[in-house]
Amino acid sequence: MHILDDPAGLSARAISLLERTGRRDSPQEPRLSTEFLRLRDGLGQLTPTPTMLVVRREGFEQRYGGLRYQVRSSYTVQGERHDRLRDWHYDLGQGVWAGPVHGWYFDWFGERVSSPVRYLVHTDGRVGVDDGGGTFLEIAPSLPALIESHALTDMVSTWDRTTAKVDSRALAERLDGLTDVPEASGRTIRWRLSDNVAVQEFRNWSSEEPRRWRAFIWSRGHAGRRQVEEAAARAAVMQQTTTGIG
Repeated sequence: MHILDDPAGLSARAISLLERTGRRDSPQEPRLSTEFLRLRDGLGQLTPTPTMLVVRREGFEQRYGGLRYQVRSSYTVQGERHDRLRDWHYDLGQGVWAGPVHGWYFDWFGERVSSPVRYLVHTDGRVGVDDGGGTFLEIAPSLPALIESHALTDMVSTWDRTTAKVDSRALAERLDGLTDVPEASGRTIRWRLSDNVAVQEFRNWSSEEPRRWRAFIWSRGHAGRRQVEEAAARAAVMQQTTTGIG
């Protein structure tokens, strides 16, 4: 059943996002069912379509096909706040590839922007991108987790995103009193949240260099700003100690 008809398993936050902005478009063109595709394995040999690929790709179409929703976000440049709205389209692409070690993955539309990445889903359920390097880079453990992450991004869009002059990951590590959000987290992304502070830690999307951890941090109100400022001061002291400055 389509996720808009049965959002079971999603948090109230994610359900609210879909209820507020979600809709379903009908397919624009007929497509060939996955089981009839002609595929080549990692060695370039024609191979029968694996059952798990059929299940995962056709399951994507049944559960998410045609899904549309919008995600709000904000950022600050030179002290000026900017708001933006991103459209996400859950439409199957035409590509299917054999993974380098195991499994297969296929493409889908994803964020509706001029983007250098291709959005992917692996047969083990993980969501990823290809930044042009021809590899699967995991960005979320599952499609529901991706939607949960979008719901959090939308929620904190009215908060203040931190632009502290210290390393964002070091700052994130010194923020206490936050609760993990497991439904939006995985091996390459982690969300933590309190009433006044939110942290998203993630591995950057790159196939050309080691995937380093980064962090986005938001605060709300005086209490949130004070908590982030105190953590930034601790991070700055640690940075000076580590580099021998001061």
